[in-house]
This record gives sequence, structure tokens and C-alpha cells, in this order.
Amino acid sequence: MQSFPHSLSDSSIVETDIPARLDRLPWGRFHTRVVVALGITWILDGLEVTLAGALSGALKESPVLEFTNADVGIASSAYLAGAVLGAVFFGWLTDRLGRKRLFFITLAVYLVATAATAFSWNLASFMLFRFLTGAGIGGEYTAINSTIQELVPARYRGWTDLVINGSFWVGAAIGAGASIVLLDPALFSPDIGWRVAFFMGSVLGLVIFIMRFWIPESPRWLVIHGRPAEAQLIIAGIEARFRRRGVRLGEESLPRIRLATRRFTPLREVAKTLFVEQRRRTAVGLALMIAQAFFYNAIFFTYALVLTDFYSIRADHVGWYLLPFAAGNFLGPVLLGHLFDTIGRRQMITTTYALSGLLLASAGWLFAIGALSATGQTVAWTVIFFFASAAASSAYLTVSETFPLEIRALAIAFFYAIGTGAGGVVGPWLFGALIDTGSRWSVFAGYLLGSLLMLAAALVALRWAVAAECKPLESVAKPLASIE
Repeated sequence: MQSFPHSLSDSSIVETDIPARLDRLPWGRFHTRVVVALGITWILDGLEVTLAGALSGALKESPVLEFTNADVGIASSAYLAGAVLGAVFFGWLTDRLGRKRLFFITLAVYLVATAATAFSWNLASFMLFRFLTGAGIGGEYTAINSTIQELVPARYRGWTDLVINGSFWVGAAIGAGASIVLLDPALFSPDIGWRVAFFMGSVLGLVIFIMRFWIPESPRWLVIHGRPAEAQLIIAGIEARFRRRGVRLGEESLPRIRLATRRFTPLREVAKTLFVEQRRRTAVGLALMIAQAFFYNAIFFTYALVLTDFYSIRADHVGWYLLPFAAGNFLGPVLLGHLFDTIGRRQMITTTYALSGLLLASAGWLFAIGALSATGQTVAWTVIFFFASAAASSAYLTVSETFPLEIRALAIAFFYAIGTGAGGVVGPWLFGALIDTGSRWSVFAGYLLGSLLMLAAALVALRWAVAAECKPLESVAKPLASIE
């Protein structure tokens, strides 16, 4: 029998078929409800990030704030720094206190902070509120990713996860469209439009807060944490709703697993799993997350600055250029997502990362020699990020499905924090500085760095990515509490 740390000494043995019962379900209203109520996180993040980018011109023109390009980059980095710390802190709590409790707490943090951003009066206050907004979103990533992974059947997991992550760009499109209206000087004064834009996020988040009351706690989490009776009630209720709609669920015996329940998982066991027992998977996760974080955050947070500084696009017209870019980013995961479940994880992760890197290097060179117009630049970015969006989404899929349930939220937080900290926080500041030089070749050097990181990640995935397509989570990563 497997031994456990002292904190688990009062554990009991549970034998359950709940994972198999969750995986045998067909897609139904329950899963759609989960995706809408929880997946909205990515829409909120897309809205926040797009507003920060699209509103950069307005923030510089605001008679109260009067930001410089460097200020815009620093504020973006503050948002990402908040996301990093929020992911780690709330990820730790999610594995200890449960998925449901945390996805209410993290959304509440976001609601308050993004509303407060609308009332910023200087750079310091703006950075503080953006930091707290990021903390809420970072916490959302850990609580929501783990919940969705544990409730969606294995055969739908890849496509669903990619589409949900890709819905970031639905939020981006909303933010871009809103910026066109809110930055119109004929409708709003220079210091009002951007405030209304940030307040939008809190209104949308409040609606989703109410919807989340319909979502149950993860039965998988409940079983491992010594609450099998609650888990049985939840799964029985889910199955009953399917049966009422005419779905036939057989009474045949399903695969069962034996678990030693635990109150929590000590951090030393988390560290041992990540850095000793699963160090190869950890290396893959880090490579994928760092590359996509730098690639995305460096370019997208300074998207508007490139358009305004190099192509002389008016700040209130930037939204028109963001709309096709957002459409390409959303369509990538939607159209390519099924291939991650059919062709396979390793093949598709490698392909999308490699194509993203090669295409950005090519488009960056065309930008450097002045061969692209503003429209041509937008078309190039749209094509690049059609593949890059699927690649980035697959990074989140990888780190959330290839580690044991007991440490899933904290593992997501760890990879998100390291990836965003190493690739995301530095990226916007670096590109803001490169754009301030006024040199296209300096900006191209930044693009080339992003390309090389994506190509390196593609090679790592080709060698070591896990073939997790259509497999139960417990098969991909055996629970730490599992007893043979």
C-alpha cells in the first residue's frame, strides 16, 4: 500500500467509478452550462487585455493621466504581474478549499478591481487597480481550468479546452468594438470613454457571477478530499438530468479506482511531483508556456502602439484593425481544435508552434523593410495568430491535463506564473521600449526573439509532449492518492 505524509494519516480508502461515469456522458446542456459560466473567464481576460491595448492612445491623450508609451507598457506589466501572483495564491487555495469556492472568490476580486480601474487618477492608482484585476484573472485561470478539465468527458476535452481558451478573442472583439464607440470624440470626452470601457468588464462579470451558482463542485475533487457522499449526489443528479432528456446510460460495471482520501497535499509533495517524478512533463509545460506568453503578450499589448506610431492610425480607429485579428485568433482553436483529439496532441502542438514562429519571423522582416501597409500588417498578424492561438491554447491544455488532480490547480498556477513572469511581464515593457526607439529593425529583433522561442518550444513538444488525446484524466496522470 502507498504511504502518505503525516497530514494524510487520517485518510480512509474509497473505491469509486465517478471518473468513468463523468467520462461516459454525452455532451449535454450541463456541459454547455459549465462552458458558458466558467469559460467566460477568457472572454473577460480578452476584454481586459484588448482594452488596455486599444485604449493606449486614449490613455496618452487623457488630460488626467497623460501616459507615455513606457507608462502604457509598465501598466500592462502590472496587470500581468498581478495575474502571476494571483494564479499562485488562488491556485494553492483551489487545491485546498475546492474549485467552486474559489471561482466565486476570484471573480469577485476581478469585479471590484476592474470597476475601480475606471476611477484611476494617476499612474500609481491605475497600476494598482490593474494589478488587482490581473490577480483576479490569474486566480480564475487556475480554478476554472481545473474545474472544466474534471467535468468535461475525455473525448471532448481537447477541443473544448482549446475553444474555451480561444474565446479570449471573443472578449477581444468586444473590447475592440467598444473602443471604436467609446473613443469617438464626438460621443465621449477624452477622459470619459476609457473609464466607461473598463467599467464594462465589471458589468459582464456580475452577470456571470450569478450564472455560476448553477455549477457544482468537482466530484473528482470531492472524492479525493474525503467527501464521496457529496460527489455521489452530484453525479447522480447530473445523470438524472440526462436520463430525463432521453439519454440511455447503461447499468454495466464501469472501471473503478481506489483512493486514499486526503485533506490537502503538502507543498513538498507538489515539488517532488513537479521536479522529480514528472520533471520531463514540467520541462514541456515550461517551454510551451514561456514561449506563448512572450509571443502573445509582447506583441498584443503593444499592437496599438505599432499601428499608431509606425502607421499613423488614429487611436479611435485602432479597434477596426483589432476586429479581424481577434476573428483569426478565435477561429484558429475552433477549426483546429478537433485535430488535437484526432491527429493527436504531440503532432498538433508541434505544428502550430512551429508555424507560428516561422510566420512571425517572415512578417517581422516585411515590417522591418517597410513592405507592409497597416492593412497588410493586420492581415499578416491575423494569419500568424490563427495558428498561434491554437498553440497557446494547447499550452494551457497540456499543463492542466498532464498532472495529478491533487495538484492540478497549483500546477496550472505554477506554469502560468513562470510562463507569464518570464515571457509576459518582460515582453510588453521590452516591446514598448523597442517601439520608442522609432526603429523598425529594433522591433523586428523583438519579433525574432518571439519566433525563436516558439520554434524551440515546438522541438520540445515534438520530443516529449504527452499523447493525452481522448484518455481519462486518471490515465494521463494517476492521482497521487491512487492505490494499486
